[in-house]
Amino acid sequence: MKWYLDALKKYAQFDGRSRRQEYWMFRLFSILFMFASLIIDGIISYLADFPLFLVTTLYCLAIIIPSIAITIRRLHDTNNSGWMIFVALIPFVGGIWLLVLEVTEGTHGTNNYGEDPKMSQELIQSY
Repeated sequence: MKWYLDALKKYAQFDGRSRRQEYWMFRLFSILFMFASLIIDGIISYLADFPLFLVTTLYCLAIIIPSIAITIRRLHDTNNSGWMIFVALIPFVGGIWLLVLEVTEGTHGTNNYGEDPKMSQELIQSY
């Protein structure tokens, strides 16, 4: 939950780097909250007797900018430009290519986009 909240605190921060753990924990909690919102919408739709996906729609709108921002920071961690997010638009292979970039280990040490977030966190934990 900490990773999810940390990512939300960096709501529209497109510079810097994000570790794999931060990225994937954000994705996990986003999916869990999406399922929870769908369940709430299902209950509301059942009680109202017509489909209404208000909670899910609001959640999706609220999470779209942080999702883009953390994906760009994840690409920065692998020393790729944030513009590489558009590789997902390539039919058939684009989504796979982006997934490979997202699961690739970040560059060690400083790269073009900032300090290594893994090293800075390990230094904090050592004290």
